[in-house]
Amino acid sequence: MVKQVFVGMSGGVDSSLAAALLKERGYLITGVFMKNWTLDLPGYRCSWEDDFKDAKRVAVQLNIPLKTLDFEQQYREKVVDYMLDAYELGLTPNPDVMCNQEIKFKLFFEVAKTYGADLIATGHYAQTRQGRLFKGIDPNKDQSYFLYRVSSQTLKDTMFPLGGMHKSEVRAEARKRGLVTANKPDSQGICFVGEVGIKQFLQAELGPQQEGDIIDQHNRVIGRHDGALYFTIGQRHGLNVGGGLPYYVTYKDMSKNEVHVSSNLSDSKLWSRELILTDLWWINNQPESGKIYQVKCRYRAPGTNVRITPNKTCLKLILDEEIRAASPGQSAVIYDKEEVIGGGIIKDAR
Repeated sequence: MVKQVFVGMSGGVDSSLAAALLKERGYLITGVFMKNWTLDLPGYRCSWEDDFKDAKRVAVQLNIPLKTLDFEQQYREKVVDYMLDAYELGLTPNPDVMCNQEIKFKLFFEVAKTYGADLIATGHYAQTRQGRLFKGIDPNKDQSYFLYRVSSQTLKDTMFPLGGMHKSEVRAEARKRGLVTANKPDSQGICFVGEVGIKQFLQAELGPQQEGDIIDQHNRVIGRHDGALYFTIGQRHGLNVGGGLPYYVTYKDMSKNEVHVSSNLSDSKLWSRELILTDLWWINNQPESGKIYQVKCRYRAPGTNVRITPNKTCLKLILDEEIRAASPGQSAVIYDKEEVIGGGIIKDAR
């Protein structure tokens, strides 16, 4: 019996090729465009209509139906509000992780099943086998970091056709098939808005912020900021403090509305050897205490060997090497070599 696959199609080259490859393999394909965000911001036009047109053009090329699912309200509640709340607390959230957990691999998955889909697929660079998640083979595009909160049950019915490919291969294969998105640039902005930067988005959503002091490692006021929530640990650009030396954000005191910086890249406040994680998520089994795993606190960060001390509510990670700019609110994702075990949200880094 031919299996029916609902493919999330964003209007980009990755999801376009994913749909093409699966059709060539004999699956019955339905493309799905998820309408998550349609609002324009001051000076920035949301790209959703252009992306939708590109998805339709590819669907016509492939001779497959294209459904539109309107998830805008759920996206606002589950992803955008979560992100805004975290920034107001001085944290550094990852909306892509929450989007995958709540929208693409929960809501989309559930709706696809009600329409009779046997499987879902996306253009993510990752691999799944029997409910387990693995890195994509292209180290520059591997997106397993963003997928660590997807359930094992969902992964069993999910396909990632690009997980065994490099980006250059994807472009080449898309051109070979004449897909209209073959040369479309990858999006660079916030996952749901487009090219707008995070600061512009926060300003539009939260309004002007209170100015405050920028304080260096010698406790001297060296400048003013336009909102502490705009800054992240380790940030170098956008401080506008002058003086010749580069400064790096070491921490934020939200109660005093202060941004603390250092010109010393070796400043101990920038480096962490121990992480405390909360809001834990395991795809299958919890990690074994004492076993060596690897942890990544950023998408393209190299994995760092780590030993784990679990308890009921949080997880302590002792790293073999110090890592720079681990920030509360970020996701710390735990790997067993190529397999993603799970992870959690950084509560404290020291």
